[in-house]
Amino acid sequence: MAPIERPSADPAEGETATGAGHRSAAGSGGVRRTRRYDPDRRTRILDAALDVIAEHGRAGTTHRHIATRADVPLGSVTYHFSSLVDLQAQAFARYVELQSAHFERLFEDVRTHEQFVEVLVDLVHGGPARHRGAVLGFELHLAALRDPDLRVLTEAWTRESRAVLARFTGPDDAARLDALLEGMIMHALLATVPEPREVTRAAIARTLDPADGTGA
Repeated sequence: MAPIERPSADPAEGETATGAGHRSAAGSGGVRRTRRYDPDRRTRILDAALDVIAEHGRAGTTHRHIATRADVPLGSVTYHFSSLVDLQAQAFARYVELQSAHFERLFEDVRTHEQFVEVLVDLVHGGPARHRGAVLGFELHLAALRDPDLRVLTEAWTRESRAVLARFTGPDDAARLDALLEGMIMHALLATVPEPREVTRAAIARTLDPADGTGA
């Protein structure tokens, strides 16, 4: 995944890039406003965009919502990103980068088959933080249906996730398991009554060992 580069300068508080350039070139003798040093602003905007998408959906996301969540001037958002589509695409790219790293860490201490299955069950029955991540994942996949660039991103993400699973299962089982997990996570998000962990564990066990009809 290509790194997200940061522009060389940020507009002053409350100014767009055009406004800042006009003021510095005017030479009218007025007091020049001091730029607040904020090297993490661009990343903060991306993270705020993800929060807004998770809360309002991609269709309900606006520059103003993002600026408010990031606690930055509206002009700062439009300075860093050429359009709302560009901002959302780069936010999704950051999301995939963070999620891939997190997914990798989940399995660092896994040594046995039982531990592996338990991590997968936890993925389906996640807490609030994982709920947010799952919502963003489905927002990304929905957007990718109509955006070929985002589809490239989701395909790369799928390959990375399956490569992690394949360390424990082999490539064929990893593909089936990945599809099962996505479906079970979606059902868990939509369910009004949570499915018991035992049912989830049995489904995962059967996918890993189809010959074992009991799932034990």
